[in-house]
Amino acid sequence: MRIGMLAPIAWRVPPRHYGPWERVVSILTEGLVERGVDVTLLATADSITKARLVAVCPRGYEEDPELDPKVWEGLHIAEAFERARAGEFDLLHNHFDFLPLTYSGLIDVPVLTTIHGFSSERILPVYERYNKRTYYVSISHADRRPQLDYIATIHHGIPLEEFTLRREPGDYLLFFGRIHPDKGTAEAVEVAKRSGMRLILAGIVQDQRYFDENVKPHLDGEQIVYVGSVGGRRRDELLGGAYALLHLVNFDEPFGLSLVEAMACGTPVIARPRGAVPEVVKDGETGFFVQSVEEAVAALPRVRELDRARVRRHVEAHFSADRMVEEYLHVYREILRRHRHGS
Repeated sequence: MRIGMLAPIAWRVPPRHYGPWERVVSILTEGLVERGVDVTLLATADSITKARLVAVCPRGYEEDPELDPKVWEGLHIAEAFERARAGEFDLLHNHFDFLPLTYSGLIDVPVLTTIHGFSSERILPVYERYNKRTYYVSISHADRRPQLDYIATIHHGIPLEEFTLRREPGDYLLFFGRIHPDKGTAEAVEVAKRSGMRLILAGIVQDQRYFDENVKPHLDGEQIVYVGSVGGRRRDELLGGAYALLHLVNFDEPFGLSLVEAMACGTPVIARPRGAVPEVVKDGETGFFVQSVEEAVAALPRVRELDRARVRRHVEAHFSADRMVEEYLHVYREILRRHRHGS
């Protein structure tokens, strides 16, 4: 089985800090290689992998403003499909959203697309056009669209060894994600101010005006602190050291990787149950569902009732990297079986 893994090129694979799609691609790629699968990773040239790396883009365009995203995206996607047409892959696994689908009719190799959420309903016509002609995986049941057919839903998995269980709760609240109205950063700030607890904000600023108007005025370096985007060991320390993760989203969450990462450290989640959140968090066991800032503040004392080791076990049972890799292998085999039989 020869898999071409088409990664996004906004960030390196694996990302240095932010880059959830690239992170999932890395976890899946390395897990497949460990199982002896022949994987060609198409990603930025500075990516790190045990797979065969093919790159035309030198580094992530989000990390180098001199790179024109459209130019390098075009070259990157073309490289993948030219190699597929040349017979280098048995299956091309697309993590690059909708644009590569427009090339899929030009090759005989089956194309699987993991839909990492819909940036807008306006992109649906592309998915609809290539429905049944290619294959789709959803990352949650909540993120499915009724007009599309899916071969599977595969929840993300994480390397559990990268996250350390802390059995005692910390003394601060944590917001971990992109600074954007969708993610409820301002609501997290309000919870901290009303409760009197410390709040650490970690993530890239995706909406500068929102940050300047709704977050920055509250930063005092003591009770409310912004530490930027973090990854690696610092991510583990921040997630594990928190009293609770605040995830008061204002949109339908496609999955919520930070929820799983926090729970892997034993840290409970206080979240609005929108989108996939109820598929990831168990209300009353690994966190609490709330609808408002007031409910979030009221839930804080109850966090101490939760068993942090049990929170960790929930992730071990449902969101391991091994489980994700095995489910993708099953999908690959099924697609290749259908392709051989013309079904």
